[in-house]
Amino acid sequence: MSLPIRARRALAGLVLLGATACTSGPSLENQGEVTAPPGDSKELTIGSAGFTESDLLAQMYALLLERAGYSTDIISVTNREIYEPALESGQIDVVPEYAATFADWLNAKANGADAAPVGSPDLATTMKALRALAAPRGLTVLDPGRAVDQNAFAVAASYAKKHDLKTLSDLGRANLPVRLAAGDECVQRPYCAPGLQKTYGIDIVAVDPKGVGTTQAKQAVQNGQDQMVLTTTTDATLDEFGLVLLADDKKLQNADYVVPVVNRARAGSDGVRDALGRLNTVLTTADLASMNEQVDSWRRLPEDVARTYLESKKLIPKG
Repeated sequence: MSLPIRARRALAGLVLLGATACTSGPSLENQGEVTAPPGDSKELTIGSAGFTESDLLAQMYALLLERAGYSTDIISVTNREIYEPALESGQIDVVPEYAATFADWLNAKANGADAAPVGSPDLATTMKALRALAAPRGLTVLDPGRAVDQNAFAVAASYAKKHDLKTLSDLGRANLPVRLAAGDECVQRPYCAPGLQKTYGIDIVAVDPKGVGTTQAKQAVQNGQDQMVLTTTTDATLDEFGLVLLADDKKLQNADYVVPVVNRARAGSDGVRDALGRLNTVLTTADLASMNEQVDSWRRLPEDVARTYLESKKLIPKG
């Protein structure tokens, strides 16, 4: 009988962290021909970036792959600077990623920190750029599903009702002064304060540095200290604070759809692609938000939430 996922994760962690502490991953020159046949190792290591949503996705990937006949380990590596080279080298075989963010990260790695971003609000454009950057590194980006975890902006439900706000365009037309609760970097990031002003004409009078989607930031909007908060589309706690999202109707935010990224030489097979692809037809942004809430607010274990979800969608048998 194989070890439980949590036990295997702990064992794998000791091996990976020791191996990655002194390496930055293989150079492009050592990758070999990307046209080589994709591998199909039956023992796969799945990486999680260490936050709730990534843990949930890793658990779902493991359960789907095990259902397809693979043996899996899960390891949590919170730093992309560590887990991406480990993915290239085959120490990690599969990770859940976000299309636009990962495309821009690989682009900066290949072309320098000042390289023009390649991620965009258009999914097809973003995926084309991402796959072109991933392939020379021996990585294959599988198809995205329906779930997307983008930056999003929320206001108090009472504020939205008072000013008849449903979209960010509505807020721009209302000509209201807006204090925005967000991270420090919001004052410079094009998707945040500058983008809200340029794209929507929103009058951002100040950025209140309370973090992205933190309890403190949401409380500041709830009590009227701030008028809007930067959070994400999978934030399931907005109702608790009496907040509602305003639609990004002009698509300021990039296409950060969930995508599995695999090491081609070890996990580039149709077997892996088909197993993980089963999630694409069912998993939605709302589903992710609900599962995040179950872990973060209800204190359920990610593996239990993931299993229950897949069973409910008949992607794995109950038991």
